[in-house]
Amino acid sequence: MAGYDVVVIGSGLGGLSAAVMLAKEGLRVLVVEQHRVVGGCLQSFRRGEYLLDTGIHYVGSLAEGRILNQYFRYLGVMDRLQLQRLDDAGYDHIHLHDGTTYRHAAGYENYVEELAAAFPQEREGLKAFCRQMKQVGDLIDPEVLRSGRLSAGGIEFMSLSVAEELERLISDERLRQVLAGSVPLYAGQRNRSSFYEHAMINHSNIEGAYSFVGGTQQLADLLADEIRRHGGEVRLSAEVTRIHLEGDRAEWLELNGEERIDTKWILSSIHPVRTFALLENNTVIKRAFFSRLNALENSYGLFTVYLLLKRGSVPYENSNHYYYNAEDVWSHRADYRGVNLPVVLFSMQPSASGYSDVATLLVPMLREDMTRWEASRVGRRGEEYEAFKAHFAERVIDFVAQYRPELKGQIAAMHTASPLTYRDYTATPDGSAYGIVKDYHNPIVNHLPARTRIQNLLLAGQNLNVHGALGVVVSSAVSCSELLGVEYLAKKIGDA
Repeated sequence: MAGYDVVVIGSGLGGLSAAVMLAKEGLRVLVVEQHRVVGGCLQSFRRGEYLLDTGIHYVGSLAEGRILNQYFRYLGVMDRLQLQRLDDAGYDHIHLHDGTTYRHAAGYENYVEELAAAFPQEREGLKAFCRQMKQVGDLIDPEVLRSGRLSAGGIEFMSLSVAEELERLISDERLRQVLAGSVPLYAGQRNRSSFYEHAMINHSNIEGAYSFVGGTQQLADLLADEIRRHGGEVRLSAEVTRIHLEGDRAEWLELNGEERIDTKWILSSIHPVRTFALLENNTVIKRAFFSRLNALENSYGLFTVYLLLKRGSVPYENSNHYYYNAEDVWSHRADYRGVNLPVVLFSMQPSASGYSDVATLLVPMLREDMTRWEASRVGRRGEEYEAFKAHFAERVIDFVAQYRPELKGQIAAMHTASPLTYRDYTATPDGSAYGIVKDYHNPIVNHLPARTRIQNLLLAGQNLNVHGALGVVVSSAVSCSELLGVEYLAKKIGDA
């Protein structure tokens, strides 16, 4: 008899959400995590008295009656989260290269009115663009769940270019840049990104964007508690080193090179390339599949600068700022004193004091910038790497100081993380921030299914559907529905 019904690999938001769903519905669940702390990109960590968040800085659709609120309510964590709703008048501020600034406001009517005030001739185009975004967002509305479906479709929007839709509906190029101003949230590309991807993420924030008071680790810890409360287990420092196959089934998996775990099902929330690399005795999946999978492009990574601010010196600002150094918001290339710096996303961590202790600066970083240190691991990259990070961080701070000159004098300390840091902690190839690139030209190829050719191996996480917290949680539900049934699970979540 199998030791577990399901072993979930990885304790990021996708793995934890899936494990709660399965444990709530009576399955014997084990979550295995290679690191000493649960959470993946939800992790918070301390530097002295400062608490720093790893990868999630704000989340949408958490207002009452909205879709992520409904999922978190089913998962049993919604009422215990400490949240701060970002400013409805402007949760995102888009600072274009030409010095102009515009705001994304919460609520579709406010969103249109805010931008129509600056672009009055584009009011009808704005309304049409927003109607279409809402149409996509409504595909996973709570009412869809209550009807017994996890999604009402959307393949037609996955095959539609968001850049081309902007050109069709909006005449003013500057407004097109503003509407695409949040593309760093999913590593958007002008010639590849779909309307579905853009709309899902932006619709979520227009419905109401929130940040976490006291760090994002709280969400990971609450989900882990729910797993245990429903009889599941979470094991840390437990790295999966191989998955043994017999024919088209996984018979067992190995932890830390020595311990064998028997299970009926495996659900992997780590990157598919990493997952399939674990397979042993494979006679089912052909070499051509591995070649196609390995050929799929991963999105860029993020270089992160954490500014630890002097206590009580910098008032908390309840919005995010995108500072563009590139003329085109879709560009991954720009330059600022010798470094590639297309855009900086500036976000403050909220606190009860009204002041922010930590400001986070995020910059897209390409794989080629990290090539010389690819074979190294955290803490062992050498002086040249540390000098590179320090130089890059200094240029980022100099750029942001053009907008916020007062900031430099309030920095108590600084810490940095490169895409390689994320690679080593999340097992994501190249330290990719958003996994496999979604391409509207061929969505069937780069939106991976939950089921695999291995009959009892399922996939979950951001590589299946859409990036971000919402996309990951919905993808986990899709994966769990393979075991629990779509109609049953959808209604359970919708009626929670």
